Amino acid sequence: MFQDFDLNPAILKAIDELGFKEPMPIQAEVLPVLLSQHTDLVGLAQTGTGKTAAFGLPLLQNIDASRRCVQALVLCPTRELCMQITKDLKSYAKYMPEIMVVPVYGGASIELQFKDLAKKPQIIVATPGRLQDMIRRNRVDFSNVRWMVLDEADEMLDMGFQEDVDAILEYMPAEKNILLFSATMPTEVEKILSKYMKEPVRISIGQRNSGSTNVRHNYYLIRASERYLALKRLIDYYPSIYGIVFCRTKLETQEVADNLIHDGYNASALHGDLSQPARDLVMNHFRQGYIQILVATDVAARGLDVNNLTHIINYNLPDDIDTYVHRSGRTGRADKTGICISLVHVKEKSKIKAIEKQLGRPLEKALIPTAQEVCEKQLFRHIDNLEKVDITRDDIDDYLPIVFKKLNWLTREELITRVVALNFNRFLDYYKDAKDLNVDESESKSKKDRKEQKSKKERDDSHMVRLFVGLGKRDRIRPQVLIGLINDVTRTKDIEIGHIDLMENFSFIDVDGARAQFVVDCFSDPKRNPEGVRIEITTTEPREKGERKGERRGERKGDRKGERRGDRRKSGEGRRSQNDEMPERKSRKQRRKSFDDDRPERKNGRRYRY
Repeated sequence: MFQDFDLNPAILKAIDELGFKEPMPIQAEVLPVLLSQHTDLVGLAQTGTGKTAAFGLPLLQNIDASRRCVQALVLCPTRELCMQITKDLKSYAKYMPEIMVVPVYGGASIELQFKDLAKKPQIIVATPGRLQDMIRRNRVDFSNVRWMVLDEADEMLDMGFQEDVDAILEYMPAEKNILLFSATMPTEVEKILSKYMKEPVRISIGQRNSGSTNVRHNYYLIRASERYLALKRLIDYYPSIYGIVFCRTKLETQEVADNLIHDGYNASALHGDLSQPARDLVMNHFRQGYIQILVATDVAARGLDVNNLTHIINYNLPDDIDTYVHRSGRTGRADKTGICISLVHVKEKSKIKAIEKQLGRPLEKALIPTAQEVCEKQLFRHIDNLEKVDITRDDIDDYLPIVFKKLNWLTREELITRVVALNFNRFLDYYKDAKDLNVDESESKSKKDRKEQKSKKERDDSHMVRLFVGLGKRDRIRPQVLIGLINDVTRTKDIEIGHIDLMENFSFIDVDGARAQFVVDCFSDPKRNPEGVRIEITTTEPREKGERKGERRGERKGDRKGERRGDRRKSGEGRRSQNDEMPERKSRKQRRKSFDDDRPERKNGRRYRY
């Protein structure tokens, strides 16, 4: 019971009104520590397990309400989470009117936030980017801060806020206590522990980097061409679904959402191309239950705090296993159960074992429901709705005599049949000739072998073409981001991608020779490529499809060694360098200048982030 923690009576009264009875596991472990001593603490627990109350109640307990100065800072990754934490802290401090909590986040009026900070609140909840802006403008004074909380630290660093977080931590006074909460513990978070924290108390709820025990994990083997059909069938099989469908790219997210809306589902998209007002509208409607299915990218959904989600659906498996853990942790919160569903192509099955190893338990292979099973599920739901319908007699009594007279010729059985058919015929018609979407792994493997043998000659005769890309490691580009960029700009996922080389300031990527010019043309179109990312065909010899990097390296070191170091040198060609793969021969200074001129996002010291 919360009464056992010797909390301020005003706090106990507020949380009692909120319905807090028994503390959740992370709260039961953290509260005794933070209420009895001032110490650094690391809390490892999944999203939605009650971490806000775990650090929020001790903060309110230890704040000196008589002092009008910032005494605690809570740092979080997104504006949505910032607003949610602020709302929760204000709820806990409902009967402590002298305590002021102020949110500071991007996308809102900075002038209004200036006014709020001028009132000298005791607690600031902030996102790293906007807080850095406030620090540069000398709008905040952290000299009296005694508590600093890093909430969702892994997501904050994964979103690229490492430098901002480091700068903010350096700005804080030396005498303070840091409370770090995270769902996973990657290397970047460990560095914060070792650099800024002093002998922290470590509390872990569940296994390290593992998912919630309240979530059931199922995966379905599907054909790539039938991914959307499988998604629709699963949504129909769970008619009361309230969940999030995760996609890889913004383009795919919008396409899936548009298709669901067109097919009559209550869905909407959430991705980075939405304006902030549109984003806020979508999320508010989703929280209030007006939207049943939210189709989102990982970046857009970060910080989205929604209770009572029944399902998380991975339309595609993420490349990073920690991302899977974060996705699945959005359901099964507050002691409720949830289901995490993954649509897995046969080629992706190897990822399942890696996920199982991380979670510490197996993923259950399930079969996509048959047409008959879906129709039965929908029928039972329809009957339940008929039984539970809320009848307001005062509104319909005047019309019932007319209805009874009109339908008096129908028997009881005929009337029930017509009522069911009226709302159920749509499903029967749709699933009348529906095929089985399940994949036989052995059959799929044999088909794959036959297909490879049939097209072997075509692959041998075709070539990969190397493209120069004006983005590199300095732009925080990664192979999967580069592939997603090409998919978005070309508006197709059918382009075969080969080897990728990431340099400091640029990259090279091999694509199907037959589609290389198409890719270049797409990136030359400002409407398709508004960011102005530069892609050109290089002058190097095309790389064969299927040719491995190691084979080329071996050839150069062995068979072609004499040619490279001897014959070509004698002929006066000289030694080739990596820069010869560039579209034009220019000096290093000229190349750097041309990159800056052609890439508007590089000007004024800004980095491109896709």
